[in-house]
Amino acid sequence: MTAAERAVLRVARPWLSRLLGAGLLAAGTELAGLALMATATWLLITAAGQPPVAALTVAIVAVRTLAIARGVLRYTERLAGHDAVLRIITEVRTRIFRTLADRPARATDRSGDALSRLVSDVDAVQDLLLRVLVPGAAAGLVAVLAVIGAAIVSPPAALPLAIGLLLAAVALPALGSALTRRTAARVAPLRGALAVDAVDLTAGAADLAAFGATDTALAKAAGRAAELSRLERRLALVGWAVDGAGVLLAGATAAVVVLTALHAGTSGTLVGVLAVGTIAAVESALALVGAARQRTQLGTALTRVAALLDEPAAARADDARPDDDAVPGLDQVSVTYRAGAAPALDGVTLRLPPGSRVAVVGPSGAGKSTLLAVLAGAVRPDSGRVAGAGDPHRVGGLFADAHVFHAPVRDNLLLARPGAADDELAAAAAPAGFLDWVRDQPAGWDTEVGEDGGQLSGGQRQRLLLARALLLRPEVLVLDEPTEGLDPAAADAVLAAVVAASPGALVLVTHRLQGLAGFDEILVLDSGRVTQRGRHADLVTQPGWYREQWLVQQADEQGYLTLRG
Repeated sequence: MTAAERAVLRVARPWLSRLLGAGLLAAGTELAGLALMATATWLLITAAGQPPVAALTVAIVAVRTLAIARGVLRYTERLAGHDAVLRIITEVRTRIFRTLADRPARATDRSGDALSRLVSDVDAVQDLLLRVLVPGAAAGLVAVLAVIGAAIVSPPAALPLAIGLLLAAVALPALGSALTRRTAARVAPLRGALAVDAVDLTAGAADLAAFGATDTALAKAAGRAAELSRLERRLALVGWAVDGAGVLLAGATAAVVVLTALHAGTSGTLVGVLAVGTIAAVESALALVGAARQRTQLGTALTRVAALLDEPAAARADDARPDDDAVPGLDQVSVTYRAGAAPALDGVTLRLPPGSRVAVVGPSGAGKSTLLAVLAGAVRPDSGRVAGAGDPHRVGGLFADAHVFHAPVRDNLLLARPGAADDELAAAAAPAGFLDWVRDQPAGWDTEVGEDGGQLSGGQRQRLLLARALLLRPEVLVLDEPTEGLDPAAADAVLAAVVAASPGALVLVTHRLQGLAGFDEILVLDSGRVTQRGRHADLVTQPGWYREQWLVQQADEQGYLTLRG
């Protein structure tokens, strides 16, 4: 059993008794089918000799009973199995969502890939339990009982039946797994990449068109789709070949069993029963071929699921595990994403005592978002020390790619603090300027916001996200462009209210320099390095990027006010 399968079974432990019941019901179904075939064969052969009807009564009743029992057992097995599995995958999806929600998005996290993990990869857990474990266990039990039954009817015939069942239950599954392992390992990542392409092509259609990259993106997605189709055809072809070999094996085993039974002097009626029973038993054992092939195809998807089930809330540097009383911050932190590339952060130091207000500014690509990601524990630094990273209740807030779910306002806010009362929601929404909008809605906190906040304006969506960050109330509140989408006057008012409402430390990444006069420290980043740091009043008088950008923004804002006036 692989590590990924053990991780899934750990989650499934509370419902294993239900799965065991489903497995026993599945075995009972197969046994009822096997007994039905054997009894019906005996009945037909015996009836051909025209015995008294009374001699056939028991067999007739048995056939009817077994036929009804087979259907009832199958229905009950499906009911019990799906009940257990749906409970398990609900827990799995909850854990995966909690893991994704408790960490900021990483460079390797894409919304399409996250969706693939939550949907298709979690479906692999369902397939593991319903199509691998339950039928596999049932087939193994039926095979053992079939050999015992054959030994009772004709002891010499039990040996070839046992050999045939071993080939069907062990050799063919191993062969099928070996032939599909390498191909199957490429399917789940390819599906995830294709999901990313689909999201990029739909959500980013306007941007792709603006840059003339639509055809390139379509060609890339089409290439992945063609590759996925080719791999799935190869898997289907291998499956067809192995299944065909299984059918031939069933026939060959039945022939050998018949010859052995005849040679041992078994009566003709029982030889017929053994022949049909052998075919039914081998066909039941062949379920292990499908189970093994399915298990091989699920391997990569299960590994992707297990990585999120076992993953801690966020990655942190090995030496970044301070005492709870340590002041959060960075000490000579450097981050390089690729070998040989310029560092995203280069020797950055930042301390965040309670109540401090720090702004991080600089040109695009300067390393501002990386700094927040290191603080939050989403990026592991190459060197330096990080204090307070990885715990969303110590360092958390609003990040650039924060998501709004197709759910009511209340549910979107409660992601930050489950169980918060309405007055707590109001206290968080008021500084963000979102409370008045909520009160104007007929449904209030239960107002649906649409997919990714599609029923909100850009400004209201940002206010909702800001309210969610404030509701979290972390020790260090980090905000990445929190007033994006708001007009300058509203942006200044919201920022001032948020700063006043934040009891702990606050780190603000922004491109807008207005409103930073009250901050304790401003860091100017450029190519990952801190090129300037100080208070607003000092930086606007020093030559450098900050003064130049301040003058440009002042001129732009004056022009904006002139146009509005």
